Amino acid sequence: MIGREHRRLRARTVPGGPGRTLWLPTAGGGLTEHAVGDPVDWPRPAAPPASRVAYAAAHVVADPRADNGPGRPATVDWDATLRFRHHLWSHGLRVADAMDTAQRNMGLDWAATAELVRRSAAEAAAVGDPAELVACGAGTDHVPDADSLKAVVAAYEEQIETVRAAGAGIILMASRQLARVARGPEDYREVYGTLLRQVDRPVILHWLGEMFDPNLAGYWGSADLDEACGHFLALVGEHAAHVDGVKVSLLDADREVWLRERLPDGVRLYTGDDFHYPDLIAGGSDALLGIFDAIAPAAATALHALDVGDADAYRAAFEPTVPLARKIFEAPTYHYKTGIVFLAWLNGHQDAFAMVNGAHGARSVVHLAEVFRLADAAGLLADPGRAVARMRALLATYGVDR
Repeated sequence: MIGREHRRLRARTVPGGPGRTLWLPTAGGGLTEHAVGDPVDWPRPAAPPASRVAYAAAHVVADPRADNGPGRPATVDWDATLRFRHHLWSHGLRVADAMDTAQRNMGLDWAATAELVRRSAAEAAAVGDPAELVACGAGTDHVPDADSLKAVVAAYEEQIETVRAAGAGIILMASRQLARVARGPEDYREVYGTLLRQVDRPVILHWLGEMFDPNLAGYWGSADLDEACGHFLALVGEHAAHVDGVKVSLLDADREVWLRERLPDGVRLYTGDDFHYPDLIAGGSDALLGIFDAIAPAAATALHALDVGDADAYRAAFEPTVPLARKIFEAPTYHYKTGIVFLAWLNGHQDAFAMVNGAHGARSVVHLAEVFRLADAAGLLADPGRAVARMRALLATYGVDR
């Protein structure tokens, strides 16, 4: 029985073995001893989950030997970046690429983004159908000075064509430029209506809340979320045949459920709520989540438990990840990418804790120490010895050498 197997996998031995104890800094300025437990032997799924469509929004791996400082053009380690996408696919997850998790609007410039779209889709084609395995963000960030609706539409069209030509699915990202020039909900309807009438297959619409990007306050034409939801639903209803689903990142579970219940038939609600995802997915939402980048083995296990109706195994896999997710996505939420990349480094998916735009410095060592502890508690340190060695090396740079 799958449920019993998963519950056995959750059993862990603590404290850790030799060489797996270290001292972690605390918020009060002190140190606390932490013993890393034994790793969880997460199963590899034989197929993608059947009951939900699940995307992991994936990060990019910066070339640690390049000049990836603040304001510099992004230089990406393509081999490591593409290996990580294979890691996600191997767990049965789809990949949402060139999104905010990949540092769009926070260091990943359009030249690197366009290359990422092409490379990710080509890599997916070696595995299966790229339109099924990867969906990429199309926005307007390459034209930061767009000052009219016409300019915004043209910018969207250029990025849409880049994604379409690569063979990936399309995610229409929220646009800072549209948020700046739009006078009201009618302008959003004009821009999105123009774009949706052009697409050759249904797309995902992305509503990114201002906690993820303060420049998107008042999106859909109102700072009042009740009014904004009404405008959003009207747009989706008018173009439902061209909308695969909507990705909602508002960190408001009740509002997401309300929206999900009012979407037209056939339009999915992809939760982007990295705080409440276990309940929202169990309740009927599909998923497009940045946290799945960091918790892919646990997410895959939970989703396959959901497929067979094993609620206990679903909760056993997912619930220990929630404190970790809430720590990674704590305010200021837009710095969550730092914790995502930190865990990828600890787990050996990249050789250095480095990010484009110098974003690896966006969180404190105390924050990272707590992420380390919570990842261990969730069974998400794949090789405890390696994770401890890397954490000790990082702590030494902060003067913690005990």
